[in-house]
Amino acid sequence: MDLEKQEIHFPKPHQRTLRKGLKARHLTMISIGGAIGTGLFLGSGAAIHLAGPGGALLAYVLVGTMVYFVMTSLGEMSAYMPTSGAFSTYGTKFVDPAFGFALGWTYWFNWAMTIAAELTASIMIMKFWFPHSPSLLWSMTFFVLIFMLNYLSVRGYGEGEYWFSFIKVAAIILFIVVGLLMIFGIMGGEAVGLKNFTVEKAPFPGGFLGTFLVFIAAGFSFQGTEIVGVAAGESEDPAKNVPKAIKSVFWRILLFYVLAILVIGLLVPYTNENLQSENVMVSPFTLVFKKAGLSFAASLMNAVILAAVLSAGNSSLYASTRMLYAMAKEGQAPRIFAKLDKRGVPVPAMVLTAVVGMLAFFSSIFGDGIVYVWLMNSIGITGFIFWLGISVSHYRFRKAFLAQGHSLDELPYRAKWYPFGPIFAIAVCLIVTLAQDYQAFLATHIDWGNVIAAYLGIPFFLALWLGYKIVRKTKVVPLEEHHFNMIADPND
Repeated sequence: MDLEKQEIHFPKPHQRTLRKGLKARHLTMISIGGAIGTGLFLGSGAAIHLAGPGGALLAYVLVGTMVYFVMTSLGEMSAYMPTSGAFSTYGTKFVDPAFGFALGWTYWFNWAMTIAAELTASIMIMKFWFPHSPSLLWSMTFFVLIFMLNYLSVRGYGEGEYWFSFIKVAAIILFIVVGLLMIFGIMGGEAVGLKNFTVEKAPFPGGFLGTFLVFIAAGFSFQGTEIVGVAAGESEDPAKNVPKAIKSVFWRILLFYVLAILVIGLLVPYTNENLQSENVMVSPFTLVFKKAGLSFAASLMNAVILAAVLSAGNSSLYASTRMLYAMAKEGQAPRIFAKLDKRGVPVPAMVLTAVVGMLAFFSSIFGDGIVYVWLMNSIGITGFIFWLGISVSHYRFRKAFLAQGHSLDELPYRAKWYPFGPIFAIAVCLIVTLAQDYQAFLATHIDWGNVIAAYLGIPFFLALWLGYKIVRKTKVVPLEEHHFNMIADPND
């Protein structure tokens, strides 16, 4: 390695640093369970009802392919340059400081708002078992649990996420095994086979437009996958553990999403009206378990969905805190948010994030919730903006890496199919971002309120990018001037 071109920064002995407390099993389970949430457990039924079993399957395969390429891009950068807050830093170093600034603040805002969404969802889940209990009891209980998991140490976050993800993964594996037994008639009566793929207009009753609408919904289901890149800076051995976690993404997408959608499509006719509901009683998973003769299906799935919600809340606080910390280190946020306590936890960044999440939550339960609805709409499309940012950063990372005379052999993990992978991801993210609410423009009377709400995330991102660029007079970083500074551990 050419050390003249390599800037290696060693932390001073008295400096506090993030603790490398995430073991390989934590990182792998974070990557496996990161995107498994209510989008799969509740939203998959509506996707099949809208596009049919074939349309839903095709949409999830295409989006899964795009997400896989995004993750290989992130994996290549974070294995070589592990840093907590990952792609904000990469956007700053390899595209433009203003681009990194906009990515970082958008990401932070997105996940701070998600804390509020998950607390709201937790109330609905607990009302299933305790219909007359006070709402604030559950939201405050889960908020304190999530806060303490993150406050104690990065190991606390990792351990919490490990077990939340374990519950989700176990439920999906059980569902797929039971589903396959039912398809072949070993459980639940007659063998269903391919019957539901041939009823009426199946497998593509919604045509191209139905599949495209599910394509967008599938993208929302996969959000959170990129958190493994944010966690890389606190992994014990990023060069080894990050590639291992990234490689599991492909199998997770194939097994947990594609196979689960296939099983639901084979067992439940797309014409079943219950698929449109997001009630746990008629979740496609509950319907299949009930059909198999499991009388406790609704309670089982409610418990699994609770684990999914707590996992999302836990990850939301972790990811947004680390992003704010990373931006403070880069000088793109107030310096106080770069402070760490003796356990290596960025407490000021975590407290601000938690407060913002709680304020958003209270806006959802007091008054008519209009503020909350607009806040949630503003983050709806931002997941695709993050993925776009990761892909653009990786495209320029690789070009700069070679332009400065580095060899690909220096990379601990190399993204496959470059440059097709990032270019494909960029194209898909742009299409979805711009066309997400296209059906609104086909109506006789355009509801501009809904259109503005749907696209609010785009001007929000652009205002941050262009505002920072104008104020700081930043420029796109030339390929020859990128700094491939690896952050070395002084204990090595």
